[in-house]
Amino acid sequence: MNDLYSKIVQDRGSLQNLAAKMPGFRGYMELSARRQADRMMREHVADQLRQQVTRLANIEKLLVDAGGLSYMSKTRSAKTKLQTFVDRIATDTPGYSGFFDAVKIKPTDLEIIYAFDQALLDYVTKFGAALDELQNAALANSGVNEAIASLDALTIEANEAYGLREDVLNGFVE
Repeated sequence: MNDLYSKIVQDRGSLQNLAAKMPGFRGYMELSARRQADRMMREHVADQLRQQVTRLANIEKLLVDAGGLSYMSKTRSAKTKLQTFVDRIATDTPGYSGFFDAVKIKPTDLEIIYAFDQALLDYVTKFGAALDELQNAALANSGVNEAIASLDALTIEANEAYGLREDVLNGFVE
């Protein structure tokens, strides 16, 4: 039995050899890798954005402490939209499945998806900047309404962008 094991281990081929012998295996592995990469990227973005939601809650406390209770309905609205964005990213099923298999996908489609993924990463930075603006406005007790409006507009834009990403993955947009 030990000789048989040694023979099998010595004769084992590479993943490329296995893929060459099994029709569709290479596409399956590529599809699996894309799903895993998509999930990892979205988990990273969601984690970063959760920190932004926590930061917004801290800024809300700052506003309340400074007597800005009147801002809470506006910040709550922005926070709800930001949390919705985070939840969509975190709980969405992995992309590149079903409609997005190896047969249908073209290199240009992948480039579009990667552009959307880069935009998701960019939103982390944009939300950080918007929260910086809101925090500075709260500390200065000036321009708070404008900073909240800017944050709210960004949350709407981010959710719309994620919706477009979903449409591309589902084949609704070419």
